[in-house]
Amino acid sequence: MASGAGTILFKVLVFSAIAAVSVAQTPPRFNCSSTSKCHSLIDYIPPNATTIAAVQSLFQVKHLLSFLGANNLPTNTPSSFPLPASRKIKIPFNCNCVNGTGLSDKRPIYKVKSGDSLDKIAEVTFARLVTFQQIASANGLPDPSKIELGQELWIPLPCSCDEVDGNRVVHYGHLVETGSTVSAIAGRFNVSEETILKLNGIADARTLQASQVLDIPLRACSSAIREDSLDFPFLLSNDTYDYTANNCVLCQCDAAKNWILDCKPSQLKASSMKLSNWSSCPAMACEGNNFLLGNSTSSGCDSTTCAYAGFSKQTIFTNISTLNTCPWPEDNGNGASRMGSQGLNLAYLVAFTHVLAFGLLLIQ
Repeated sequence: MASGAGTILFKVLVFSAIAAVSVAQTPPRFNCSSTSKCHSLIDYIPPNATTIAAVQSLFQVKHLLSFLGANNLPTNTPSSFPLPASRKIKIPFNCNCVNGTGLSDKRPIYKVKSGDSLDKIAEVTFARLVTFQQIASANGLPDPSKIELGQELWIPLPCSCDEVDGNRVVHYGHLVETGSTVSAIAGRFNVSEETILKLNGIADARTLQASQVLDIPLRACSSAIREDSLDFPFLLSNDTYDYTANNCVLCQCDAAKNWILDCKPSQLKASSMKLSNWSSCPAMACEGNNFLLGNSTSSGCDSTTCAYAGFSKQTIFTNISTLNTCPWPEDNGNGASRMGSQGLNLAYLVAFTHVLAFGLLLIQ
């Protein structure tokens, strides 16, 4: 009897301690009502020195190239590349909306190790990206103090696929650093303070906490990708790249290039590619075989590019895009540019206009 009572008391004390430690942490929750899945980013600070391979395995990032692209690391960076404990890195993952909340799409799955507790997994292993309560809820655990060695737990990372002010964005889970402010974060990512406060349900900017995960909407490079493409919406934020179309296409987002998605054949070796049912990469050309994906020509103010427009199970789509780099008369010489696209339907032009308008608002 005494032993049983002691065990019950111990469990109560452990659960109380877990609750006390976590009560100050604002549970990360991103609103998400979109009906489609998307790619998201989230910060991670390893608790100990590690390697890219170890972090990639922990978060089950399937492709090394996607990890490298999210962090703008050279494509030849090895998976054995060391990561110090203090280095903040970005984790790419798939997001899905569930009951108005954005959660990582059933990944990552963590296998319980010796010495683990639910709180340790949340606080240490996953660096406060989730709370122990969220892990317990996602996995249907009635008693958070009861987990078993080898048990597999879904870690529900916060994310979103929603548009912001009518524009598609890359939702980024930013881990707040000690001493940071909403104003500083807004300036760093060219987002208004009002937008950050609204998205994250913060009534008073002064209540911001270190290690809090904020939903930051990053402007995405505009593109001509079709809605029926298997990778739609393919969104990349500034200084990131990724491979698509079964790794046949490499796309980059660079604000210095007018915020237009820059895509070209990947040139990867066949052994590095996930060609699905393709024995080789399909043709990637506009107007026959003389104007290939990524090729550009210039005439006066107009720069014409063979742009990536998505892919299907059999085909890689391309589109002729024209960028006018001459300033409008009313621009007073500020260098604002115009874009036209042959073959784009009205929906794509409207989408681009929305993205451009959103970007201009962020810059103000």
